Amino acid sequence: MNSRITLTLVFSALLVVGSAPVGLGSKNPAPAQQNEAKKDARRYYCVMDPEVKANKPGTCPKCGMTLRAAKAEAPGDSGANKNANETNDADAIKDYARPGAIPDTPISDQDGRKLHFYSDLVKGKTVAINFIFTTCTTICPPLAATFRRIQQEMGDRVGRDIALISISVDPATDVPQRLKAFAAKFKAGPGWTFVTGNKPEIERLLNALGAAVTDKNDHTPMVLVGNEPSGYWTRTYGLAPAAILVKVITDAAAKSGARGAAGEIHLPGSANLGARVAGD
Repeated sequence: MNSRITLTLVFSALLVVGSAPVGLGSKNPAPAQQNEAKKDARRYYCVMDPEVKANKPGTCPKCGMTLRAAKAEAPGDSGANKNANETNDADAIKDYARPGAIPDTPISDQDGRKLHFYSDLVKGKTVAINFIFTTCTTICPPLAATFRRIQQEMGDRVGRDIALISISVDPATDVPQRLKAFAAKFKAGPGWTFVTGNKPEIERLLNALGAAVTDKNDHTPMVLVGNEPSGYWTRTYGLAPAAILVKVITDAAAKSGARGAAGEIHLPGSANLGARVAGD
């Protein structure tokens, strides 16, 4: 009798002890899932090339743009169809149609003419703006060559209802004479303006356009395209084929209606060149 009771107690104890790992094991997936969720929340990607991903903040190694923090989105959803005011996207175009958003910075062009950026180059026009410096040996020559092809493909529209603008991110070096020589190298014609000026003023202009950099070599190949009369602004990848940029510029020029229309962002290689991301 005693041995039968003893065996029963031992068997019961073994069941209790044996169940403990099972109970603990059942709780293990929760912390693991939480850690995975936290890891996902720390992921970042490039708005110009969603294939570029990172686990910490930084800039895209391809285009130099600030990486966007990934949100809890459906697989494959880059967030490009969301309003920038909802996603708090640091790279999204916001409020460019607001009066004063594009500063009327005093600038000089490649011919040494003293101009004001907004009133002389942007107001009343459809513009494409890129960012270069004359001593650059990496992305600047291709950016300028693409603008040259755009000028060729768009013909006399450039200088009439379309304006191309190249802003130097190294104004201390890029005096008008240097810009003029650089422009001549790429056979820049009427309607393509190269911009320089007082360094603090140009830095404020670059900051307003979302293109300010600490190191000139880190500048972005982004191109801003805007239809100032309609308040339509968009961003595209400056190293994309010229045909894509021509389409972006042509589409922007065709925009009409009230100022403050939503902007768009264009991803290289994407069939969806009209993903809405920014509201003004």
